[in-house]
Amino acid sequence: MVTFLPSRPGPLADVPSFTRAIGGAESNVACALAGSGHSTRWISRVGADGFGDHLVRTVASHGVDTSAVRRDPVRPTGVYFRTDGERATGAEQAPGDGEVAYYRAGSAASAMSPATTDLAAADAGRVLHLTGITPALSADCLALVRALTAPRRTRPLVSFDVNYRASLWRSAPGTPELLLDLARGCDLVLVGEDEAAAAWGVTGGPEAVRAALPEPSLLVVKSGDRSATAFTGDGLRVRAPGLDVDVVAPVGAGDAFAAGFLSGTLRGLPLTQRLRHGHLLAAAALTAPGDLAEPPAPAAADRLAALDEEAWGRLRLAPGWTENGRLGAAAPASEDHAV
Repeated sequence: MVTFLPSRPGPLADVPSFTRAIGGAESNVACALAGSGHSTRWISRVGADGFGDHLVRTVASHGVDTSAVRRDPVRPTGVYFRTDGERATGAEQAPGDGEVAYYRAGSAASAMSPATTDLAAADAGRVLHLTGITPALSADCLALVRALTAPRRTRPLVSFDVNYRASLWRSAPGTPELLLDLARGCDLVLVGEDEAAAAWGVTGGPEAVRAALPEPSLLVVKSGDRSATAFTGDGLRVRAPGLDVDVVAPVGAGDAFAAGFLSGTLRGLPLTQRLRHGHLLAAAALTAPGDLAEPPAPAAADRLAALDEEAWGRLRLAPGWTENGRLGAAAPASEDHAV
């Protein structure tokens, strides 16, 4: 979708002007992965309108292949407006706890289906990343996600970010329990404790979420204390605490975390390093005003992800920490890391 960011804090009725940007969980992940040095393709559907032109051009400018994006000659590109009061995630947030106005009912993206999507392009990569937002948009979108998560010979590793949004499921083609069924058919699943509680009634911490979702070979559970816990199919459990961050705008942090973790997965890094790369990319999103942020340079992020536990716990990241090589000049591990 095209996103409109407010020029100042306050209710939408009082905001005099907005800055145009882009938003969307899957495109956010694709852009962040491209910025981390990976080859990415974004598969979607936008209107044959100026907003669609803007979306395709902007996503492509981040180094993402947009050749599989299709243009809908009838339906418009979706848009939404948000306020400065949003928080990152939460059961009743859409996507935040601030005021949000969505205009995507009947949009081009809601018309995605197995018949209108390049399924061969979806199977062409090493990883296919999906989110729980898409199946909530329409019955056709749900059919598409079911097709993409179904077992098949050509299926790549399927990553699924639950991304539960209560407001979407009030008019969705089903109930949030569908997300649990879809997640069970995926290889890598990312979910927040709050999402699991709100969507499925699962409480009791990361272990309870794993008990409710034992099928994925890799499960990442994000907790309210900013930590993340990864569970593997052979019983390994790894936890990595989050970072101390000076937050500018929390929208997009979950998508950035997914991109960081996927980057580490594609590189074959140990689980702790994958989780830390997720936290680092989330920190980049938290310290930027829009959904997208400049990710840290891979080599510099590797240096921070390799810190010992004490030095990692002292990191404090402020706005601009990924810009102009500042990250590369971070203090050594023996000092406090205020970047």
